[in-house]
Amino acid sequence: MSRGILTSRYPREPASDEEVPSTGRPPIPVAGPASLPSAQGSCPVRAISETVVDQGKCIRCARCLAAGLSFSGTVEAATRSRADLLRISDGRAPSPASPPPLVTLGRSLHLFLIDVGSCNACNLEVLALANPYYDAQRLGLFFTNSPRHADVLLVVGVPTPEMAEPLRRAYDALPHPKAVVAVGACPISGGAFAGTAGLAGSLEEIVPVDVFVPGCPPAPIAILDALLKLHGRDRGTRGGR
Repeated sequence: MSRGILTSRYPREPASDEEVPSTGRPPIPVAGPASLPSAQGSCPVRAISETVVDQGKCIRCARCLAAGLSFSGTVEAATRSRADLLRISDGRAPSPASPPPLVTLGRSLHLFLIDVGSCNACNLEVLALANPYYDAQRLGLFFTNSPRHADVLLVVGVPTPEMAEPLRRAYDALPHPKAVVAVGACPISGGAFAGTAGLAGSLEEIVPVDVFVPGCPPAPIAILDALLKLHGRDRGTRGGR
């Protein structure tokens, strides 16, 4: 009580620099797309082409910074389409053309976290939403221990062959309406493990994905933004009410 309220004011107020590390923001070319060709060779996961940065592949290794890119995009970079992660030039996600998938539900969402083969970095960022600083419960976001009681499947890690069937079963167990969120580069594209024998494919090849959250790992506020997008309550659509 003597320290006052320390909980984040996001989404009522924009995320501050103190809340988001530099690597929590998407890398964008400082001088525009003209600087991308020279930065291609610096990327170990081939996320940079001559025209775009594939935010779904980017592992935020920072090697491209010396070639003219900067971690200066908005943390609110989650998209409803995988293709939209290829068209981010200023780090901002495009406006969705369809209604949010869970807009018909009430003011709360229940979340089931499933790890299909992670290094635990994304797990920690997701679970940070339950701590007193982010306090996801104030926004009606609750973690549950069963997919049968959940509205949202939060998936972290590289989809491995051994976890493909448990993942499908967890998805089938969610009652309708339901949504899937791919958290981080690993479920989106395989991240640093793309193309290896231990990868069953991208997450959207196994179950439908409603929101993609780029990052390695994404900052908690980036994940929070993605969850609010499912409800149409994010800062970009309804002012984060």
